[in-house]
Amino acid sequence: MENVNSQKTEQIEAAKRLQDNLNKIKKKVIILSGKGGVGKSTVSVNVALGLAKNGYKVGILDVDIHGPSIAKMLGIEDKKLLVAKSQKFPAPIRVNDNLYAMSIANLISNPDEPIIWRGPIKIGVIKQFMQDINWPELDFLIIDSPPGTGDEPLSVVQTLNKVDGAIIVSTPQDIALLDARKTIKFSQKMDVPILGIVENMSTFACPHCGEAIDIFAGLGIEKAAKDFDVEIIGKIPLDPQIVKSGDSGISHLENNQNSTSAIAIEKMIKKIEEKIG
Repeated sequence: MENVNSQKTEQIEAAKRLQDNLNKIKKKVIILSGKGGVGKSTVSVNVALGLAKNGYKVGILDVDIHGPSIAKMLGIEDKKLLVAKSQKFPAPIRVNDNLYAMSIANLISNPDEPIIWRGPIKIGVIKQFMQDINWPELDFLIIDSPPGTGDEPLSVVQTLNKVDGAIIVSTPQDIALLDARKTIKFSQKMDVPILGIVENMSTFACPHCGEAIDIFAGLGIEKAAKDFDVEIIGKIPLDPQIVKSGDSGISHLENNQNSTSAIAIEKMIKKIEEKIG
């Protein structure tokens, strides 16, 4: 009987911790993609950095358990969670004055070690990311989820109770949009408002003549936007500097602010602010 009462007490305390954290967050935005390799994490990181640069208090939560990349892209992969003496639970990693991050990468000692977990364990860990972390007051929480519509994005939507918006990331070719369309339907079925679609790697500017080249030519995004009445809120060109920034853990927006890609990202962030800010 004592054990049962103890378990009930812990469940009540855990639920309270979760609700207290959720109450600290004004807006929750999930970044989705139908398939991998379309630059979803790149969009997530740059949205978070851009909003933080504009003065908002931002958290970014990486729920890609098997392939976390946020920590490296933010330059915090060597940082581990710390618990203050006055606290029972750790705080997220502080990236800069306005940005805080949480990733499974900050909990594992060997980045080469694969995480071999089934769904229930992943669901539990994602809940703990929100429940057992001392998140500060946030204007935005950006959630970077793995590709598809499986355990992780479903767990996020259910745990957060109310997600204020979804951003769908895809590349232009028609084959990529087959999966992106499923992600749009997922958002609609989960009652998550769709802020828009981001077309990543939309064109490539020739370094010699400056001509925009459609490397992944296709009309899939325009058709999906029309079919589902969803706005295309950004078209980000393929830019090697974005890759270098991500690999180096530095802000592309601050270090390449005059580039075509940075300007496109800034325009996308402005649309997000207009829709949800």
